[in-house]
Amino acid sequence: MSAKIKIIPFGGVRENGKNMYAVDVNGGIYILDCGLKYPENELLGIDVVIPDWTYLRENKDRIVAVFLTHGHADAIGALPYFLSEFNVPVFGSEMTIALAKINVADEPKIKKFDDFHVIDEKTEIDFGDVVVSFFSTTHSIPESLGIDLKTDEGQIIYTGDFKFDQTAKPGYQTDYARLGAIGQAGVLALLSDSANAENPAMNASEQSLAESIEETFHYRDGRVIVACVASNILRIQQVFDTAAKTGRKVCLTGKDLEKIVNTAMELGKLTFDADLLVTTDQLDALAPNEIVVLQTGKMGEPIKAIQRMANKQEKDLNIQAGDLVYITTTPSHAMDTTVAQTRDMVYRAGGEVKAISDELNSSGHAYKRDLQLMLNLMKPKFLIPIQGEYRLLNAHAEAAMELGIPADHIFILSKGDVLTYAQGDMGLGEGIDVSDTMIDGIGVGDIGNIVLRDRKVLADDGIFIAVVTIDRKKKQIVADPKITSRGFVYVKANKDLMQESSQIIRKAVQNNLDNKEFDWGHLKQDVREHLSHYLFEQTHRRPVILPVIMEVNQHHRRTTKEKPSAGATNEKPVTKSAPKAKAEQAAKPAHKPRRNRKRRPTKKTTTDNA
Repeated sequence: MSAKIKIIPFGGVRENGKNMYAVDVNGGIYILDCGLKYPENELLGIDVVIPDWTYLRENKDRIVAVFLTHGHADAIGALPYFLSEFNVPVFGSEMTIALAKINVADEPKIKKFDDFHVIDEKTEIDFGDVVVSFFSTTHSIPESLGIDLKTDEGQIIYTGDFKFDQTAKPGYQTDYARLGAIGQAGVLALLSDSANAENPAMNASEQSLAESIEETFHYRDGRVIVACVASNILRIQQVFDTAAKTGRKVCLTGKDLEKIVNTAMELGKLTFDADLLVTTDQLDALAPNEIVVLQTGKMGEPIKAIQRMANKQEKDLNIQAGDLVYITTTPSHAMDTTVAQTRDMVYRAGGEVKAISDELNSSGHAYKRDLQLMLNLMKPKFLIPIQGEYRLLNAHAEAAMELGIPADHIFILSKGDVLTYAQGDMGLGEGIDVSDTMIDGIGVGDIGNIVLRDRKVLADDGIFIAVVTIDRKKKQIVADPKITSRGFVYVKANKDLMQESSQIIRKAVQNNLDNKEFDWGHLKQDVREHLSHYLFEQTHRRPVILPVIMEVNQHHRRTTKEKPSAGATNEKPVTKSAPKAKAEQAAKPAHKPRRNRKRRPTKKTTTDNA
């Protein structure tokens, strides 16, 4: 029977990171990777971004399993949030599963989740309609795998992150024979890494990168602060090896890095002498040319941590004169501005900056010729470029067309597109809604576009708060408007602007009080509109305007007992005026003080009896 196949990207297309793809075969949903991405500049205050799985929530009973290609955050970072909602098995290599367990352990809801399954390049799992197998690839982390879904219609291949490197060491080597065998068996669709597709130059070999690191360490007289992604095990091994050769000690920063290093060491993926590592307390006893600081930052992202070190915001380690900040990770293009700002901060702090990518073409992703080699090995009927912004996906498509793959057999998808294959034809079907889920602190998905827009306005033009007190019964303003501004203008230097704003507020409020059909919403909106127009006219800025209207009732009727009147729960709080309170004090019965005096123990009663 002909299988009906759907391919749905939940992330990883037209963006950097957040890789997650669903392959639906005869109703069974197979999840390929479950990653996150770090926020770009416009996502103010957001920690990380994960895929939106509303569609999967509605079809949770059809999810078969999650298959992971490697242990970087763009492939496993969203797994703790996913497993909080979906109790499905997770498959990955030994190193990948170990890192996934570290991530999951930090999530209280799923600390006891144990449905992990370790597989390798020889594993084959039969799910009936689909047989899932794996193949070794080369990346910057050991045991990186590609995924092969065998269906009745042909194989669907997901490469994960990969590159080709003839000098790769065991644990990082590509199985070329297996790739050729997969291609010979017939590939229906290839989902292939595009993150480095527009780069025409060959990637430097890892051997060349190791030699460059050694040269840098050897010729520096001061401390070397290595900025590296925590899960880049290959780079960490190179740093350890070079430190040992050049007589330096390595100081690890952060618990996340220590967990990953300890895990990799226990699994035999990292090898080094125990005395190579030192703590921050031991650094003072070492000369600067004997120190390497390995900085990865929170969640393994090093750039923000380097900024804090340059600004003297770290508790134990900060950048000082003579330090070299050595960036051994190639940041995405979206981080170019942030990296440039970080460089400036380091130089201001007295240090220097060197990036490994300044001298060598370093990347963990396939360049143009590598992508074409993968296509020639796989010989897919259809190509789906993934993992990259649109220009990268397009560059991959152009590289494929150079090999003779027809343009109508290449699909550049967006999140939520549903690519359907049935009866020999592949094309776009009816899509689904897939957005981004923002993680801010402990909040998951509670930050949307409206909140982000408000944050952007606050960041751009500040806030303008106007507080007015009114007496609605008397139809008058009780106190002059009180104006507070933050991030808009310096109030003391703009007294005329504030005074005119106060008059505009008074006029708008009074007009609403004089209106027989008084409405609180209309009053606030009226103040907001008049103020916004005036402030833009004067400053060409549009701050967030917050009118705060308070009501007092100067006709409060005194009763013998202070009980709320009927319906008082729906009224505004009542503020008594000072004269009223004094009048009530004066009106108290005169016999009360005499009765109180009789209770005093010093008062004698015998005199009255005489």
